[in-house]
Amino acid sequence: EVDLVESGGGLVQPGGSLRLSCVVSGFTLSSSGMSWVRQAPGKGFEWVSRINSAGSVKQYASFAEGRFTISRDNAKNTLYLQLNSLKIEDTAMYYCQKGYSDTGPMGQGTQVTVSS
Repeated sequence: EVDLVESGGGLVQPGGSLRLSCVVSGFTLSSSGMSWVRQAPGKGFEWVSRINSAGSVKQYASFAEGRFTISRDNAKNTLYLQLNSLKIEDTAMYYCQKGYSDTGPMGQGTQVTVSS
């Protein structure tokens, strides 16, 4: 059974940083591209970033470029998302997702709240 468990969210002031983690099981992380998506209150899902199976190709939504960094440690079955220079509008539930499709399995999410 595929399982993804996100953690690392929290309450942070504007300009702060957080590191999100996603531990996966039920499949071999090294064989799968992965994505991060988010959902702000009252809004639909929004793609944030993706990374290929080897970690050599990374792509970001325009709002994430230069502030967020996606990475992975296949040996630890863990995907990461470093969030820097956070803004109030980054407040959302963040989910990791297997693959690049919006129908791929996701975890339960981790809440990021940016507030002064």
